[in-house]
Amino acid sequence: MAPHVAVVTDSTSDIPRDLVARYDLTIVPTFVTIGEVTGREGIDISSADVAVALRQGRGPVTTSRATPHSLSEAYQTAFRRGYSSVVSIHLSAGLSGTYEAAMLAAASAPGPVTVVDSRSIAMGLGAAVLEAASVAQTGGSDSQVVSAALDAVERSTVLFYVDTLEHLRRGGRISAAAALIGTTLSVKPILRVEDGQIVVAERVRTSARALAKLEALAIAAAGVGGADLVVQHLAAPERAEALRERLFERVPKLGRVLTGEVGPTVGAHVGPGLVGVAVTRHP
Repeated sequence: MAPHVAVVTDSTSDIPRDLVARYDLTIVPTFVTIGEVTGREGIDISSADVAVALRQGRGPVTTSRATPHSLSEAYQTAFRRGYSSVVSIHLSAGLSGTYEAAMLAAASAPGPVTVVDSRSIAMGLGAAVLEAASVAQTGGSDSQVVSAALDAVERSTVLFYVDTLEHLRRGGRISAAAALIGTTLSVKPILRVEDGQIVVAERVRTSARALAKLEALAIAAAGVGGADLVVQHLAAPERAEALRERLFERVPKLGRVLTGEVGPTVGAHVGPGLVGVAVTRHP
């Protein structure tokens, strides 16, 4: 059955290019500003650009949402291509204005657009998009595609380690009080995305213990019924590969396993040294 629902998302979903092509996804870019230069995430500005800028202190690194205009263009293109409806899935409305921009664009679209708040980020969002796209590709209805995305969110756990909470504090993505706990006590935090917000899940004293705790939490999140995993990093490929190898050995009934760098937008808020894992349990 030919798909009639187009799936649109934003670039913070970090979906690999081969999967974007396989599922005919439309990716709308968010924006990153380094100093006085603003560019589209992953097109004009790379994750490496962000990591270098943060390490070298090249002026502020900030981010901004996907624009209503670019989202509107994506919807119009989908309808011109013959799709009868659009499901547009985006990073948490609690962390970005992209969901609001999508709602504005949907209001003037030439056909029905359903906007979904994934309440997640990076490949936590990406997992929801991929499951929705799989249902769309087999001819699923709007409601079935939306349900697949929301179901994936409920089955997903996003955990990550950062070397410092300072970048999240500056961007307003975590409270000043939580950041103070990390800096004042020299604590290495494990963070979790919880109902669309970033919260401190665990606090340990050293980076080695933090990475071991991250591994343990990911294994617990996967359970015994099988799971898909995505291990992500920013300028920390060795850490990510070591974590991937350990999870590959210890998580039963593994499905899809992906490893890659987070995009520039998320990278700007977490900083170099990030290692994260998105766990999506099988139904």
